[in-house]
Amino acid sequence: MKESTQDVPSSAGQPSRRARKQRRGSGVLAFLRETVIVVGTALVLSLVIKTFLVQAFFIPSPSMEPTLVAGDRVLVSQLTPGPIDLQRGDVVVFRDPGGWLDSQPVPDRGPVGDAVVAVLTFVGVLPQHSGEHLIKRVIGMPGDTVACCDADGRLTVNGEPIDEESYVYPGNEPSDMTFEIKIPEGRIWVMGDHREASQDSRWHQDLEGQGTVPLDDVVGRAVAVIWPLSRAGWLGNHPDTFDAVPAP
Repeated sequence: MKESTQDVPSSAGQPSRRARKQRRGSGVLAFLRETVIVVGTALVLSLVIKTFLVQAFFIPSPSMEPTLVAGDRVLVSQLTPGPIDLQRGDVVVFRDPGGWLDSQPVPDRGPVGDAVVAVLTFVGVLPQHSGEHLIKRVIGMPGDTVACCDADGRLTVNGEPIDEESYVYPGNEPSDMTFEIKIPEGRIWVMGDHREASQDSRWHQDLEGQGTVPLDDVVGRAVAVIWPLSRAGWLGNHPDTFDAVPAP
């Protein structure tokens, strides 16, 4: 009977064929295990960051020009409101309080495409589309009285006129409709920077809350433009505009 040479090295110092196969197999398993760990960790971190810290959103309209233009991607901090207080002048993303947005057609990507987009959006790789959200600037906080316009055509908050030249679209008036409202507790008054192209709180005074937005619907504060890179930068809240506004 012939002696098996399967486990015998073919030459001095060289591993056998079985040993080489075992080494390759263990290497593949180690690579797959490491890949699963890395991808799993990245997904968990992305989920934690998106759930508790920041989220990306897509700007679909010109209502916030010149601060934000259609196509911008913004990073939104979900720590505001919350650990960080919301302030007048903050740019916020909020869910439709009801009746603000028309229903948006859902693009047909097929079941696989929809699943991929849903997963990538869920973990924060793709930005949340603003089809169910809006982005505006906070003008009035709970308890404030916001009115327009005074004898000089300026917006007033708690009777104090404010100069909005630093963010309102050039050539726009503070408002082309008159109004006066005391903001209920737990709600805010928001307006777009492009006043002539923004259907904001002014346009929804016939709805519950008289056009104000519940704080519970606020997703967070937009803190930066992250795309395109040519427009990347931090978003301020123009505190000088509201410094003289008295407490309600």
